Amino acid sequence: MTIEFEPKLNHVDIQDLTSLIQFESTEGKIWFGEQRILFMQLPALAAFRRELVNSIGVERAKGFFMRLGYQGGLRDAEMARRLRPDCDDMALFWTGPQLHSLRGMVKNRPIKIEIDKESGHFYGELEWVDSWEVEIVQTELGQIDEPACWSLLGYACAYTSAIMGREIIFREVSCRGCGDERCLIVGKPANEWEDAGEFSRYFTAEPIIEELYSLQSQVKSLRSSLARHQGQYYGIGDSPDYKNACKKIDKAAQSKVSVLLLGETGVGKEVIARSVHLRSDRAEQAFIAVNCAAIPQELIEAELFGVEKGAFTGANHSRPGRFERAHGGTIFLDEVVELTPRAQASLLRVLQESELERVGGVNTRKVDVRVIAATNESLEQAVKDGKFRADLFYRLNVFPVQIPPLRNRLDDLPLLVEHFLAKFHSDYSKRTLGLSDKSWRFIKNYSWPGNIRELENVIERGVILTDNHETISLESLFASVTPESGNTDDTHVYSDGQVVKPSNIKTTEGWVDTLINQQIGLDSIEEQLINRAMAMTNDNVSAAARLLNLTRPALAYRLKKLSGNDSTDLN
Repeated sequence: MTIEFEPKLNHVDIQDLTSLIQFESTEGKIWFGEQRILFMQLPALAAFRRELVNSIGVERAKGFFMRLGYQGGLRDAEMARRLRPDCDDMALFWTGPQLHSLRGMVKNRPIKIEIDKESGHFYGELEWVDSWEVEIVQTELGQIDEPACWSLLGYACAYTSAIMGREIIFREVSCRGCGDERCLIVGKPANEWEDAGEFSRYFTAEPIIEELYSLQSQVKSLRSSLARHQGQYYGIGDSPDYKNACKKIDKAAQSKVSVLLLGETGVGKEVIARSVHLRSDRAEQAFIAVNCAAIPQELIEAELFGVEKGAFTGANHSRPGRFERAHGGTIFLDEVVELTPRAQASLLRVLQESELERVGGVNTRKVDVRVIAATNESLEQAVKDGKFRADLFYRLNVFPVQIPPLRNRLDDLPLLVEHFLAKFHSDYSKRTLGLSDKSWRFIKNYSWPGNIRELENVIERGVILTDNHETISLESLFASVTPESGNTDDTHVYSDGQVVKPSNIKTTEGWVDTLINQQIGLDSIEEQLINRAMAMTNDNVSAAARLLNLTRPALAYRLKKLSGNDSTDLN
């Protein structure tokens, strides 16, 4: 079915959109839903555009601004689907122009719009009135030789493609920026444009001076290939404490010294140990990781050093231990403080003499193994408490490295998040739009008791719960965390353009006391709220339920109760 545009849609109430705008005056932030937005002066943007054109040329600058608009279109399409899930195709499409107008970008004047999402048919003709890009061209840059509305065009392509579920391309067929009478755009599916492939290249980022930086890029890739081997995150971070730890690890990797990794649970000690192994001359041999705390104490010696047949009940055959399997390579002993006294003595012998005896055996076996140990407890305190051998501590403590917790390197979050997003996008064959601005604000203020391991799990959860081409919300990241409701200094913008202080719109003790003092009953308040919500939404039950933060069945039940007619048709 083809739906043609009806003029009244141009006047659809946008209160549900304007109510998303919040001002945090004390924090210097403006929010649009979960997105942080900015106010910028047009002259500043004009200067930036002029400098970009002068630096990289018109074509590359055009691609930059089109991609800028494209990203905004994707995020607004996601917002529109969440905010107006019950709208028809036409109203959902028109939400994009409303959002564009609300941000002061341009006024959209429809000429002809045809939408049939089921068949994939789309055709749109619109006039852009008072485009911000035309204004800066006319006032700051002067008339140009081609259409000027680059970011607006990218936005229209992305938003409509996301809503339609197929690639839609808009072209600006006339533009006031290049001397035409008005700005007109035409949109239709990509396969209906002869030059769709040529046009789509604007949405693909291009390196600017790839010839000059190709060698540098190759060197950087070689340097990072080992550090990020098998999707690991060693070396990702620029914080001073972490870089200092990495410098020590880099030096240790080229030697044969035993390494003791110190740090809280989840800071990535095994990842670092694996990196040391991969950059050593043992990289082609085995890397064996052992969690000493996960092995029952009565079995720890057999697991580490092997067992001979008949050594104890159930030992029906001889088998090598982890040290023999790591011969020529590296063994990583995590939570080494949990070793039993006998296992500590055997480990000391391996470190001193490079030999061991299997449990129940009498023959010594030579082993060539590099030991990397780790603990989240103080070995010095364990020695004082009589829990750990002093001589073993001194053998292990030759090259200690302290790994900082994530809360002490929060500046590294963007790099780590980017790494984990790429990893899980690949693992789950999807592509999200990354974290929402409110998600970023929360994770930068979170203490991360589980360190990088917790961050990895949180990002994986967010990717799993988020659909393709949508931003990862705070609720998707943390199942049990309720986002902060906002500061009391927040202000909101409403459809009439007024900025209203929260004291005028939020529940306060003052007016609650007034209601109680005037003996206004709860049923009366509920009735007035419901009637007002129905009036504001033109008797749309689903929309009114969203305003009241109720489910549709819950509101329908209350409406029937108010009408006194259980058979009332609320469809």
